[in-house]
Amino acid sequence: MGVAVFFLADLDGSELLLDGAEGRHAAVVRRIGPGERVRLTDGRGSFAEGAVVAASKAGLTVAVDNRGSVPRPAPRLVVVQALPKGERAELAVEMLTEVGADVIVPWNADRSQFRANPERVAKTEAKWQSWAFEASKQSRRTWFCEVASIASTAEVADLVRSAACVAVLHEEAKLPLTSLEPPATGDVVVVVGPEGGLTSAELESFDVEPVLLGDTVLRTSTAGVAAASVLLAKTRWT
Repeated sequence: MGVAVFFLADLDGSELLLDGAEGRHAAVVRRIGPGERVRLTDGRGSFAEGAVVAASKAGLTVAVDNRGSVPRPAPRLVVVQALPKGERAELAVEMLTEVGADVIVPWNADRSQFRANPERVAKTEAKWQSWAFEASKQSRRTWFCEVASIASTAEVADLVRSAACVAVLHEEAKLPLTSLEPPATGDVVVVVGPEGGLTSAELESFDVEPVLLGDTVLRTSTAGVAAASVLLAKTRWT
């Protein structure tokens, strides 16, 4: 089993102090003690690994004996996820992070039924960022998944236009997702609609031929991870 991963912004030094919320979680919740190995990462490709030499309720002290960096994954996988209801939002973010999405863009689609007042927007974005942060550590990523601000349809259309490869999922599409050949570099953008599906106006604004994921219709919380898996198998997993 791999070592536990924790976030630490500054990885300089032969001994590193993991304190604050991350340190308390490691020492108190995970009960990690002296002699156990942990990996610390800045979430942007760099890591430092070593044995814990001291532990308290305030955190851990780690003696670094291995450090390095991981190249940024390419192509970059950007998943535009229409805002789901309730616990399906957390499920979508966790699974997309675990499978390898680099950026998740919450999308206030026409049928998302999301009231975009400032307070609710801020609360929703904070939740999604927290879910992605925890899932990044759980899945032992060195590059953490990012969560963008909630996007409008016009902003999603801009993402689609600038992408190297686009997969707009639609249950009535004729083109199979498996027919796409993503490039080795650039942004691969997957657009996942809400439970009620995409509107004709949204499809028109994206101005690309939509793709069919498979013979069955998936929920919005699972369609993205299925599509991401297909595209990653053609690029980064080979």
